Amino acid sequence: MDGDLAAAYATARDLHKRFGRSYYLATRLLPAWKRRHVHALYGFARYADELVDSLDGRSVDERAAALAAWTDQFLAGLRGAPVDDPVLRAVLHTIAVFDLNPDDFLLFLRSMAMDLTVTSYATYADLLDYMEGSAAVIGTMMLPILGGDVAAAREPARQLGFAFQLTNFIRDVAEDLWRGRVYLPDDDLARFGVTRDDLAAAARARAATPAIRKLIEFETVRARRHYAAARPGIALLPPASRACIRAAYALYHGILDEVAANDYDVFRRRAVVPTRRRLLLTLRALAPVG
Repeated sequence: MDGDLAAAYATARDLHKRFGRSYYLATRLLPAWKRRHVHALYGFARYADELVDSLDGRSVDERAAALAAWTDQFLAGLRGAPVDDPVLRAVLHTIAVFDLNPDDFLLFLRSMAMDLTVTSYATYADLLDYMEGSAAVIGTMMLPILGGDVAAAREPARQLGFAFQLTNFIRDVAEDLWRGRVYLPDDDLARFGVTRDDLAAAARARAATPAIRKLIEFETVRARRHYAAARPGIALLPPASRACIRAAYALYHGILDEVAANDYDVFRRRAVVPTRRRLLLTLRALAPVG
């Protein structure tokens, strides 16, 4: 690997280490040659997300233009044109090494563009359509890198993507409100008699109402169903990759445990798995499964 490409992968790794603490910790369990490619995928996803969510004062139109320009660079790179952006250099190399499907990346970028204009989702089916690009495709991108029976593991990988994304939405209701978005479906809010104004009031008060706690409990149960659907896929991975995904599964699932321990009040404090427990869960992932 030439020096420029190594530096590109290092940039992606630094993004992963800075923004994806739990996932980054899990990737430490992968062989080093696989690890850099996972960093490249994370770096690609995170950089696009930052273009959309950056709070640097740029208008929606300016952020849309930045995402479109970056997408154009990516497409040019797929056609073989040289690119200067280090994150794109790393992910384009990873795509070439593993013959990853470019359509997955374009679907992801479509969902990122949706974040610029879509502020709510009427139904869970509508949210799943968004998460197909923002989360499920991340799982399918990962499979060729992880190895094993890719075809059999595809649906569990999609389900794990949904589980991780919904976990983030549950934990980050207040943060998403600040960005002008509500990812919990409108019909779920209506089911529990919760309005968007109620969520905003709870964020200001840093305390959830009983109705909001019931809503969050409902979404938590839904997320756990995605985790249950994803779990059989771990056994389909080769041993060299299994511990990483087992750790990521446990660490993200642990966020839901923290939400439940806080009586489903996601406004009082951000649900975070304590460092000691994160390390314990990661070590347990290394243990043979009997």
